[in-house]
Amino acid sequence: MVTSSPDEGEEKEGPVIRDKRRIDPETGEVREQAAAPPAPEAPANGGAKVDTEEVSSLQTQLSERLADLQRLKAEYDNYRRRVERDRVAVREQALGQVLSELLPVLDDIGRARDHDELTGGFKSVAESLEAVTGKLGLVRYGEKGEPFDPTVHEALMHSLSPEVTETSVVDVLQPGYRIGERILRAARVAVADPDPDAAGKPDGGEAGDDGE
Repeated sequence: MVTSSPDEGEEKEGPVIRDKRRIDPETGEVREQAAAPPAPEAPANGGAKVDTEEVSSLQTQLSERLADLQRLKAEYDNYRRRVERDRVAVREQALGQVLSELLPVLDDIGRARDHDELTGGFKSVAESLEAVTGKLGLVRYGEKGEPFDPTVHEALMHSLSPEVTETSVVDVLQPGYRIGERILRAARVAVADPDPDAAGKPDGGEAGDDGE
């Protein structure tokens, strides 16, 4: 009767030696590298939840910063427009004060021209002065026949006239001056309203019976 030993058929335990040399000492050839173990996979649910929360938080912060930048830009644009508007207003005010002092001189030049007294050297100086003030933006206005506008005209005389259909300027006693939209001096004028009695009268005189 053959009796097998208890260790027969079983692998003996002991130290395991692995040869990790890249060159095979027997053949001299380069051994193939073993495939690297796969990286551990991220949790299917937990990791995705964390990433979604982070992205949502970043998007919220980005939206807030963008809104802050847009608000800051709007405030800066408003400030820049306000500064530019104030700068133009200050310039027109300072220029208007200087040109207002020259209006009596321009009135004298206008009266001399109306009486054919603008001749010689005086004419040259007067035309130069008018050219300079024109380049600075000074505009003269006020003409006969234009509609009366109380915002730019000052009525010194008033009458009725059958020749007008609306309140109109019939004479300019003193011209007006402005710079841009700023009125330095309103035009002083005589105005006329339509004559209500003239509307009922036929052309050629008083009304009468036909055939007489």
